[in-house]
Formats: sequence, C-alpha cells, structure tokens
Amino acid sequence: MCRILLAIFAVIVCLTPAHAGERKKPNIIYILADDLGYGELGCYGQKKIKTPHLDKLAAKGLRFTQHYAGNAVCAPSRCVLMTGLHSGHAQVRNNIEMKPDGQQPIAKGTVTIAQLLKDIGYVTGMIGKWGLGMHDSTGDPQKQGFDHFFGYYCQRHAHNHYPTFLWRNAEKVPLEGNPGKATGKQHSHDLFEKEALDFIRKNKDRPFFLYLPFTVPHVALQVPEDSLAEYKGLWDDPPYKGGKGYQPHDHPRAAYAAMVTRMDRTVGRILELLRDLGLEEDTIIIFSSDNGPTHDGAGGSDSVFFQSAGVLRGFKGGLFEGGVRVPMIVYWPRRVRRGRTTDHISAFQDVLPTLCEITGAKTPKNLDGISIVPTIVEKGEQKKHEFLYWEFPGYGGQQAARMGDWKAIRQNMHKGNMTLQLFNLAKDVGETKDVARANPDIVERMERIMRDQHMPSKLFPFKAID
Repeated sequence: MCRILLAIFAVIVCLTPAHAGERKKPNIIYILADDLGYGELGCYGQKKIKTPHLDKLAAKGLRFTQHYAGNAVCAPSRCVLMTGLHSGHAQVRNNIEMKPDGQQPIAKGTVTIAQLLKDIGYVTGMIGKWGLGMHDSTGDPQKQGFDHFFGYYCQRHAHNHYPTFLWRNAEKVPLEGNPGKATGKQHSHDLFEKEALDFIRKNKDRPFFLYLPFTVPHVALQVPEDSLAEYKGLWDDPPYKGGKGYQPHDHPRAAYAAMVTRMDRTVGRILELLRDLGLEEDTIIIFSSDNGPTHDGAGGSDSVFFQSAGVLRGFKGGLFEGGVRVPMIVYWPRRVRRGRTTDHISAFQDVLPTLCEITGAKTPKNLDGISIVPTIVEKGEQKKHEFLYWEFPGYGGQQAARMGDWKAIRQNMHKGNMTLQLFNLAKDVGETKDVARANPDIVERMERIMRDQHMPSKLFPFKAID
C-alpha cells in the first residue's frame, strides 16, 4: 500500500505545473513623468496641484527623498535609466537632433532593461516618449527589447500634445480631429492611458514590464477642458502670449496644474484596473521623473509660482539639486511595507540592477548602478554608492558629483571655467553656501571622481575634460 501511495504521489508531482503554489514573477509598471519637479506632488510638499492618487501610492508604499535622475534633460537621463550606466559612461549624454527626425539612437546590441526582462519571459511594452532613436534606426525600441511600442519616437514631435499622428510599432497612426495646432480632439496623454490599460488587460495572464514615459507636464501647455476647468480662476493667471517658445495659453498656471492632475488620474485608473484583474498585490509600480522642472517661464510654465523644485536650487538643464533630484515612489503591496520613507541615496542607474534582482534576470557586469532591493523589501544589507556622478555637455558644460552629504558642481566649462563649487547638503540642501575653500581635501577627492568617471565620447565630445 505504501508503494502504491508513493507512486500516486509521484504521478501527481509530475502532472503539477512547475512552481505550483509559487507566485509568478511580479508585473512591473515604471511610470516616468516628463519635467516633473521634486516638489510637484502633494506627498513631496506641493500645495497647489492636486495629486491624490500618487499621494495614496506613497502613503501605501515607499517614498524616496534622495533619488536622482540620470541627467538634467530628457534623452541622456533616459539612456541612463535604460542601461544602468551613469552619464560619464552612457552612450547618449545630451539632446541631439538627427535628420530628418528624431534624436541620437542607442547602438545595436545595447543591453537594456527591456531586453533583459524579455529574455526571461516578460512581455514588454513602452507607451509614451522614447527619445533614443527612430523606428528605422538601431535605437528603435522594438530593436531594444520592447515587444510593443506606442507613442512618440522623437522628443521634438512630443512638444505637441495634440499631434497629427503617433507611432505604433513603426506604423504611423493618423489622429483624426487634430489639426496640429493648440488643441484638437485627441490628446496624446489620453491615448497613452487607453493603450496602457489595453496592454494590461491583454497581458494579464503573463508577467509584463510596462514602461510608461508620459509626456506631461512637459510644455507645450495643452490639456482638455474638463481638466482645465478644475483650476481656472483659482489664482491670478496672466495669459502666456508665446514669448518663450511653444504655444500661447490663456490660463498657463491652470493648464500646467491640470496636466499634472490628469496624469495623476491616469495612475488612479491603472491601479483600479489592477485591482479589478486581481493583479495589484503582485505588481510593482515605480513612479519618477526624467529630470527637474522646466526652467522658469519656458513655454509659459511657472516653476517659481508652484515651487516646483521645492527648496532645491535650480531647474531642468542644470546639475544643481533642482535639476536632477526627482521624486520616486515604489508601490508593491506584496513586499513593501506601507507608508515608509527612505533617505537612501539612489539614482536611475540603480533601476536596472534592482529589477534584475527582483525578477531573476541576469545582471550585466560593469554597471554603475546598485540594486536597491534591500531598501525596498527591508531585507539584507543595502550597499551604498561611494559617489554619484553626472556630466552634461549642454548648457555651457557641467559636471557634478555627490559623495555622502557632499555635492560638487562645475559650470560653464566650455568657457574654461574649471572652478569647483562644494556644498554640504546635510546643512545646506538649497546649495546656497560654497564651502570649497574650507574643505580642500573633499575638493581634491571630487576632482578625482570627475576626472576618473569621464569616458570620452566621439558622439558627445566634451573638450574641457576629454
């Protein structure tokens, strides 16, 4: 009888699917806002703009207070995110236009987050703004690990939220009712929301990675009337007549706030769908921004009025804290304890190794990023960066590094200025007092980091340090 029972048990084991009783690999949704400042969410101190869904996400998840973008503008920051290499090693280090359309593509064979996850069975989707190569280039997202793409390849094309067309998997999709001007019938963000929800429904039965690099709140100021109505008349709101680029708007402050709130509404709808499908517990949602808020006044934006960078100095395009420190929220009900805040210092290059560790994907060698899984799940020893490094050949030429509480920055390097400014962020997060002269040993170490971490690039020459 014992032998018969053992035989029956063996048959049952053989017929049972592999890993029965174990949960499938977690779904991953990475949401990237465009030019959203550190201080533009309620959970990061915003008082004027409503972001209830993201605030709830933070209240039920993990909020990072010292997380950094890959660079101070779109394309190079996104390159760091996708590859796990900081801006001194990354392929793309500035926004650069390619004729007839698009930006500098990443190279064939680049190891991206999407490719690594696809290799272990994830279905991968990207909906929004890419900025790392057109469909007919080596940087086509479908050549870089994404099974599905919908949105803008080109950043310049994304400056209009009512475009005449978008792209779906290298096919141009005409948008009826959009004359290519200030308004139209089809707002691109709404189309991204619909595509994202459809992607989740379609792939609910297998692990998926959904990258959502939304185009709001990047100017131009364009938003449907139902969202604009929520903010019209709340403040003094002088019309923007178009003197600083992009399209005019009669209610620029209201429009900007409405763009952020509409994106927040999309986050709420994604969460609702995950609950309805029974996917919420085992889906990781990460929310961040590609760089700091738009430099004040550009396209009618008003980063001073909204205190978009909070108490931080600077805006997009600069390597002061306001240009590169960004919000990051991690929501994972199955593994992340509710309502936590961490001051662990992290950056875009950490996302790739983190997702590799979570999913079991093979982590590439020679990355600049460090997995932050121990911080997320509160288990194991969290490694720390000895330093973070940025370089940006745009906006006059800049370098920056952070080492513990110390932050160093160089500006106007193309004009021969190699002077290093030094700030103690623990005492002066607003970077108001240069303490370089009082700390020559720290200055020397920072200069060594800046020298050692720069790898010359033929595509992005930086004459001051090459």
